Amino acid sequence: MIGALRWVVALALALPLSAPAQRAEVPYLTGRVVDTAEILKPDTRRRLAEALRAHEQATTNQIAVLTVPTLHGESVEEYALRVFEQWKLGQKGKDNGVLVVVAPQDRRMRIEVGYGLEGTLPDATAARIIRNVMTPRFREGDFDGGVTQGAAAIIAQLEGKPAQAGEERPQQAQKAEFIKAPDMALHEKVLFGAFIFGIIGLFTFIGIVTPGVGWFLYFFLIPFWAMFPIAILGSGITFYILIAYLVGFPLAKLLVSRSETYRKAAEAIKKKGYAKIGGFTVGGSGGSWSSSGSSWSSGGGFSGGGGSSGGSGASGSW
Repeated sequence: MIGALRWVVALALALPLSAPAQRAEVPYLTGRVVDTAEILKPDTRRRLAEALRAHEQATTNQIAVLTVPTLHGESVEEYALRVFEQWKLGQKGKDNGVLVVVAPQDRRMRIEVGYGLEGTLPDATAARIIRNVMTPRFREGDFDGGVTQGAAAIIAQLEGKPAQAGEERPQQAQKAEFIKAPDMALHEKVLFGAFIFGIIGLFTFIGIVTPGVGWFLYFFLIPFWAMFPIAILGSGITFYILIAYLVGFPLAKLLVSRSETYRKAAEAIKKKGYAKIGGFTVGGSGGSWSSSGSSWSSGGGFSGGGGSSGGSGASGSW
């Protein structure tokens, strides 16, 4: 009986020793800056939250800052991933979230990056921000400066200003576009591109194969080719598209004008005043064409018939 009692006591004493270690809790996402370690001044939290909100409004990227007193022995990588998954930073389908975790008692920090921003904020850049921007300030006890400047460096990198993120920017890359392409998913770009290029492409084709009115369409479509593609590709690529149109249209029309179909259409317009090309009836006088319910003329206007993460980022200590 005494031996059995000894086994029960020994087992009771061993249970606390074998219990799993306590893990740091994931706090509620109450804002863009969750300072549970209370290492930031109120004014710092306010200004930092405003900067993160402005960046989100401009890019849709979601950046959050979390400070916790201690990780209770858990690695900063595992904890940051748990927080990221529970907070679900970034937009669904874009995964464009970033989490900054600082644990002052453990002297550990991490920048966790969502899937969608791994190319824009790679691990090497996140490590550089930790090493060059945050760590020196943390070692001086300046948590306000370290967190604020670290967040600013992340924002600068995501907005295409790596020189402000402690990284030298190539001289050639400093030439910014006049208008940048909007941040859209690939399928959205394909849909908008099909709509825009489908419309102006159709009129361009008609201008190339049509005698008479074709040259009017050439000049008429110049502003469309100069502006519409910007909504998909930005001003840089659009400039080269416009050059290709200005040169390519005359060359294509020159080649088409040598074809028998083009000559017959030109003769028909001279004799009858109209010609049929690809289902369209083209008129030579006044520069007009029509096709089953829709019309266009040079004298009038235009009318128609009707957030997760896969563990990317960087960690550091001070």
